[in-house]
Amino acid sequence: MSKRKKNTNDSKISFVNLSTYTSPEIVESKHNDWVEFGEDNNYFQYLIDRYNGSATNGAVINGISQMIFGRGLDATNSAKKPQEYASMISLFKKEVVRRLAYDLKLTGQCAMQVIYSKDKKKIAKIEHLPIETLRAEKLSENDKEVQAYYYHPDWINIKPSDKPQRIPSFGLSETPKPIEILYIKPYKSGMYYYSTPDYQGGLQYAELEEEVSNYHLNNILNGLAPSMLINFNNGTPDEEKQTLIENKIKAKFQGSSNAGKFILAFNDNKESQADITPVQLSDAHNQYQFLSEEAQKKIMISHRVVSPMLLGVKDSTGLGNNADELKTASTLMDNTVIRPFQELLIDAFDKVLAFNDISLHLYFKTLQPLEFTDLENVKDQETREEETGVKMSKQCNCVNLSKELSEKIDDVADELIKVADEDFDDWEIVDESDVDYNTEEELDKQIKEINTKKPSLLSKIWNFATTGTARPNAKSEQDKKIGETYFKVRYRYTGSESPQRVFCKKMMVANKLYRKEDIIRMGEIPVNAGFGIDGADTYSIWKYKGSVNCKHKWTRVTFKSKSKSIDTKSPNAPKTSTNKAEQEGYRVRNPKEVSMMPNDMPNGGAYNK
Repeated sequence: MSKRKKNTNDSKISFVNLSTYTSPEIVESKHNDWVEFGEDNNYFQYLIDRYNGSATNGAVINGISQMIFGRGLDATNSAKKPQEYASMISLFKKEVVRRLAYDLKLTGQCAMQVIYSKDKKKIAKIEHLPIETLRAEKLSENDKEVQAYYYHPDWINIKPSDKPQRIPSFGLSETPKPIEILYIKPYKSGMYYYSTPDYQGGLQYAELEEEVSNYHLNNILNGLAPSMLINFNNGTPDEEKQTLIENKIKAKFQGSSNAGKFILAFNDNKESQADITPVQLSDAHNQYQFLSEEAQKKIMISHRVVSPMLLGVKDSTGLGNNADELKTASTLMDNTVIRPFQELLIDAFDKVLAFNDISLHLYFKTLQPLEFTDLENVKDQETREEETGVKMSKQCNCVNLSKELSEKIDDVADELIKVADEDFDDWEIVDESDVDYNTEEELDKQIKEINTKKPSLLSKIWNFATTGTARPNAKSEQDKKIGETYFKVRYRYTGSESPQRVFCKKMMVANKLYRKEDIIRMGEIPVNAGFGIDGADTYSIWKYKGSVNCKHKWTRVTFKSKSKSIDTKSPNAPKTSTNKAEQEGYRVRNPKEVSMMPNDMPNGGAYNK
């Protein structure tokens, strides 16, 4: 705003008020299907301008976004699930995740395109979408979530004839669309459609720093002060001649190698020549120095920067200038500033992976120096890996379980516990049937005894597999010889082909044959953690399968042979009636729950304490 005051000499005085900062407006226009964000629907560009214009703000955003991404995504259980891990890496490419981290820090939100396969059964690809190209769709009366987002490459210059592309929100359609938008933002009070950046309160100071630098630049470009006064004391020519003289002097004296400004005065005589009275700001250099330092400090505060040294910015406070202070500052900033951003991204990534039936414990590999990481109270290897980014196999000499190595370990374990049979000829499958017998011992004494003797090796082997380790060719107490015929019984996990729980999905895909001892052992390790009594990690898989309301059961598979060795893995063994085995005297007794789906049990199979 400016006001003008006139006097008899027509002097001109201007008063300039700097515009005050306001929060972004959220506008639901009646004429559009999308929700406008900020003045002229241009708040994202305002944030980008503050990033580009303020040196401090730009440096902090760059530094923190790099710390969020770290050295990329990883998973603590990557060795256990190599195929799922490979799928995750192919979906979330480094450049995509890096851009999401940048947008999230700069604007307080980010978005990715979720691209489905042709049959809509899998998510085939993930792409970053610049957040400034999206606007949220207005909610109808019955909507609780934003149903879609509108895409336009340039919302500032959108024309009335333009029709932004509508893209549905991820996971809200009954049938997935070819492309959907997963919009990632934290909760902010008073905000629904959009979010504001975490440094919202420092934007005024980013703009102040920008204006101070612009002032100094313009002051230098235009000359700090007039460098000469030229008086013409032979009368005052008309305006045309004055302009001609002024232009000739400009051409001769102005330029980058000459002084900046000059003052040209036309006087009737020397006695009436112009006097120059400089207008100076008292102690100007100190005032601008204060503004510059104050702006930088407030910008740092708004971003919650514990020590500028962490971002490569050296200040005069001395904070973080020694190793101990820097280590403390690094740990504090990582836990209070960086990880909330990372957790927000990981929660979104988990939603995508869950659609593809992938369950991984994701984390971002940190940029922190290893010596800055406090591991004194970290007991488990998974947390240690998450804190340091160093894979568990390197930390504890654990086995890196590729598919081939896992199979080799099973073979070695079988030899060590001396339960593997050597010959696998002359065997045939008698029948597969429900387990519908009465009583059986809950625990296998032989396996317990072996685990006591070989705890270090067996515990590693058992604990790495979420579907347990199946050794169908190893001996079982249920193996029997009736007359001259040998019998074996093994169990297969069967039931719903569309399981909801990760454990059941894994079991159905694995399609393994288990001994009873293998299944009992699965109840002693956390193969389906959190589904036991009061959220316990272990419970009887033998009786309760995937836990309460599970729609799966154990089906019995019976083998018989004339020789002692039975190859239960052979796909070509012929089937005969189960009645034949029972007629020959081979009977096995198990708890009745073994053959029942928990969903069909009283209370959905909710076991008693």
